[in-house]
This record gives sequence, structure tokens and C-alpha cells, in this order.
Amino acid sequence: MRLSKIDNMKLVHLLVGACLLLNVDPLLAQDPPATTKTAVFAGGCFWCIQPAFDKAPGVIKTTVGYCGGTEPNPTYELVGSEKTNYRESIQIIYDPTRLSYEQLLDIYWKQIDPTQSDGQFTDIGPSYRAAIFYGSDEEKKVAELSKEKLGHSGKFKKPIVTEIWPTMKFYPAEDYHQKYYQQNPEHFKAFEHGSGRVSFQKKTWGDKP
Repeated sequence: MRLSKIDNMKLVHLLVGACLLLNVDPLLAQDPPATTKTAVFAGGCFWCIQPAFDKAPGVIKTTVGYCGGTEPNPTYELVGSEKTNYRESIQIIYDPTRLSYEQLLDIYWKQIDPTQSDGQFTDIGPSYRAAIFYGSDEEKKVAELSKEKLGHSGKFKKPIVTEIWPTMKFYPAEDYHQKYYQQNPEHFKAFEHGSGRVSFQKKTWGDKP
């Protein structure tokens, strides 16, 4: 039986209504893409870099956590002790037919100060240093070209020092860190502004990306 346009709209409304009743994101109720890819970036405080990726079309899921170390099952306290090589990071699962790795890097660069080597903004220490964790030779090549392009953009007077490393096992952070900007919006906003990240973004890129 062929459905009319009105009937199709009714079905869409019913689906959205059911998703709302079940507290499910309608986008997640759609069929998942046939192929997904994963990217991992470190950019200082992981609370602050998650919102931009969550808003990007083509991003399926983001998880903040820890990457770069070897100790199993790291905790926030262990990583914060600065006795490991872990860095606060974000894992991004995305649809490569809608969003390229190069485009993810463009988003990433606008979240950090790529000229800072001792951390990010007021967060100082090894666990806050920025890094791109590549998962293949192709990603490494794209990351290096993107970094070179940024260096020649004229946006920065200092050299770009963000490191590019082969990826290591990623461990999700504790639940209270996930989407912190949604769980604690007032504290998040105060922290984000207080760290100097927002003013740096506006000065470098104009309106906050």
C-alpha cells in the first residue's frame, strides 16, 4: 500500500512522539550508518572540547576520557596526579560520508591554543597537553598537513606545537564527566570563561566556534 505525503508525515510525528516519550533522541532511532570511524584528540580540559563536536553534523557519539598512558583503567585522580602519560581526551565516533577527518581537525584546532606546550590555558600539566592521536598512516598524513596549513594561516605568531602521536587504548572517564556542559551548565560556563579559553577563541576566530 502506497502512503500519501500526509500519511508519511503522520508516521514521522508518531515516531518523534514515541522517541520523546521514551526519552530517546530521534536521530539515534534512525538506522546507523553502514560505516563509522573513530578519532581521538587531547585538548586540555575535556569538558570544554566536547560541546563543539557534539554539535557537528556527522558526529554520532562523543566520549571524554583518557589516552596516551599505559596503566590499566585510569581514574581522574590518577591522571590528575600527573604521574602517568595519560591526557584528558575525547573519542569521537563519526559518519565519514558526512564528516571527514580533515573537517574534524578544523573543529579541533578552534577549541585549543595550538601554540601552548605546557597544557591548555590555565590548566597546566602533562595531562592537559594537546595531542592528535592518529589511527592510521592516512590519518597521520592528514593531521600533519592540517597542522602545517594552520601554521601558515597567519592566525598565530608562535609555532604550532600540538603533538601528533599514534593512538593508544582509550579509557572513558567517569560518568560525571560525560557531557559536563549539560550536567552542570552554570559551573561549566563559569569554568570555560574563567580559564581564558572563550576569550582566546573569540580573539583568534571571531565568534566562538
